[in-house]
Amino acid sequence: MPFTVENIFTEYPNIVERSDLEKMLNIGRSTTLKLLKSGEIKSIRIGNAYKIPKVYVIDYLNAKAGEKEDI
Repeated sequence: MPFTVENIFTEYPNIVERSDLEKMLNIGRSTTLKLLKSGEIKSIRIGNAYKIPKVYVIDYLNAKAGEKEDI
């Protein structure tokens, strides 16, 4: 079953910040920045801040889950 906005991360707002993303995925700052800078997780940059629509985080997880199913 794919992840959706309705069944995952319901406690987070629809647009999260970098620190929220770190908590959501249980990853560190350098990994978070790598994912954001590479575009692997889409984001919106406003000044120095990253704004990440929660749906982009879910898209990333679904893509990763799809990769594992292909193996």
